[in-house]
Amino acid sequence: MANEPRPLLGLMAGVAAGLIASAAMAAFQSQAQKLLPDDGDEEDPATLKAADVASEAVIGDPVPEPYRDQAGTAVHYLVGGVLGGIYGVIAEYHPEARSGFGSAYGIATAALLDEAAVPAAGLGPAPTETPAATHAYGAASHLVYGWVLEGVRWLIAGKRG
Repeated sequence: MANEPRPLLGLMAGVAAGLIASAAMAAFQSQAQKLLPDDGDEEDPATLKAADVASEAVIGDPVPEPYRDQAGTAVHYLVGGVLGGIYGVIAEYHPEARSGFGSAYGIATAALLDEAAVPAAGLGPAPTETPAATHAYGAASHLVYGWVLEGVRWLIAGKRG
C-alpha cells in the first residue's frame, strides 16, 4: 500500500515543480545566452510565436505590442507547468521516469519540443537549419528544467519506488 500511485498528488506536485523549473530554466537561459555567438537573428522566440498563434485564433491579431514579452513568458510557464504535471503523474506510476534525477525527462522534452514540435508547428527552424551551439543551449536548458523539476517534485511528493 505504501507505494501505491498517488496521481492527484503527482499532478499537483508536478505542476508546482514545473512552474519552478520553468523559472530556473529562464534564469539559466538569461545567463547562457551571453555565451552564444550573436548570429544577428532577431527572430521572436517560439513561445512568443505560439502566443501570436493563440491570439490570432481568439482576436484575429497577434499579441499587441505592450503585452508581447508577458505573452511569451506566459506560454513558457504554461508549457512548463503542463509538462511538469505530466511528469508528476508519470513519476507516480513509473519510477524509472525519474532517471538521472529528471535528466531523462529534461532531454526528452528538449527532443520533443525543440527538435520536433516547434519546427513542425512552424514556430522555429528545422533541426538541420539550427547551429550546433543552439542545440546544446536547448539541451542544457532542458537539463536544468529536468533537474529542478525532479528536485521540487521530490520535495513535495517524496521519493517513490
